[in-house]
Amino acid sequence: MTRIQFPAGFLWGGATSAYQIEGGWQADGKGESIWDRFAHTPGRIIDQSTGDTACDHYHRFESDVDLMAGLNFRAYRFSIAWTRILPEGRGQINPAGLDFYSRLVDRLLEKGITPYITLYHWDLPQKLQDEGGWAVRSTAEAFAEFAGVISRALGDRVKNWITHNEPWVAAFLGHFEGKHAPGIQDFPTAIRAAHHLLLSHGLAVPILREAAPGASVGITLNLSPVDPISHAAEDIEFARFEDGYYNRWFLDPVFGRGYPKDMIRYFKSRAALSRGMHMEKAFEVVRRGDLETIAAPIDFLGVNYYFRTIVQSPGKATGRQQTVFPLPRRDQTDMGWEVYPQALYTLLMRLKQEYRPGRIYITENGCSYSDGPNAQGRVADRRRQRFLREHFIAAEQAIASGVPLAGYFVWSILDNFEWERGYQQRFGIVWVDLDSQERMLKDSALWYRDVIAQNGFDLV
Repeated sequence: MTRIQFPAGFLWGGATSAYQIEGGWQADGKGESIWDRFAHTPGRIIDQSTGDTACDHYHRFESDVDLMAGLNFRAYRFSIAWTRILPEGRGQINPAGLDFYSRLVDRLLEKGITPYITLYHWDLPQKLQDEGGWAVRSTAEAFAEFAGVISRALGDRVKNWITHNEPWVAAFLGHFEGKHAPGIQDFPTAIRAAHHLLLSHGLAVPILREAAPGASVGITLNLSPVDPISHAAEDIEFARFEDGYYNRWFLDPVFGRGYPKDMIRYFKSRAALSRGMHMEKAFEVVRRGDLETIAAPIDFLGVNYYFRTIVQSPGKATGRQQTVFPLPRRDQTDMGWEVYPQALYTLLMRLKQEYRPGRIYITENGCSYSDGPNAQGRVADRRRQRFLREHFIAAEQAIASGVPLAGYFVWSILDNFEWERGYQQRFGIVWVDLDSQERMLKDSALWYRDVIAQNGFDLV
């Protein structure tokens, strides 16, 4: 019998985000975020739902933390709702918002669970959006103020901080494709937003370290290995550009390389695809010293991995790209994403060899499957259990190959609001009845509980 065993001290946990689980969207002085506005706009969310109540974690956090403790969690990654702290994005502080997160942190520590805080998981204050949002520099400066307020309040107890979750999504899905808040469809605006997101990260790093002595600070990027659909030269070349779009545009500046020059040329050449707008103006937001600020040394890199991306040259397909999910005869999740754990190993090895982060955490990895309670009152989600097992194997193989992987946060703890998909996708290892708010451990949660207890598992 083969055993998959993780190193002593390996950190196991789960992840959530504020808008997806908290609810209480107007409670106790909270301001309006861009996701509050977006979800209330007809036609934006597939099932016309909102995060107004979500999993009602705002009122149920104590029992939710107890649930995590029962699953042996060593750590919990969650995000701060910016508008609970600064309802208008800057200026007046909301004491009730600070109190909520202070009580959450205290409950976690009481149960022996280490908090990992993400400052920004896409819920920008609407007031700042009205002033230009991430397309303007003042939002990066407001983010630095927010980072200071929350870290000074919690830095005596919280030592692990993540500035941003998936800035690619916030920039490109929010400002180019328009699928996410604020729903803009303009490529030059997306480039400006990406820069200010990264700039705000760099501004926040020293603030967090000053407010939380001994803090460990990082950023979480959603990374997807890009494979060409064939060995044809044009497909291989296009895969490199897409890798630049998804991965290198954020990895390179964070690790001190600046923006990839080949991607700057490529983006400027795509002006016609962005309705003839002048790409040159998009790069005018980069000022002297910005790249040095963005490259502030980090203690760890957070990696969100869900799938690889397969592309073919637009010379063979219409539009910007053709992405193929899944390959024939491959498994896929209910999101239509290919299940391909080998790419996690490939990704981690690339990060080790090319960027050399001192420490890596898998800050999100999981899958959506619709399995619900059966007649026996169980959620027998075997596909999710298999998905996690295979990705854990890939992670352990990467560690054996020298990757400094220090922890793994499963996405997600609870079935929750899945952005533009509403409540049609269930990523949780815990079933949530969204009417009664009943929680039920899925079989995957019970299996994960045992993995954590044993720091590994047997392959049978």
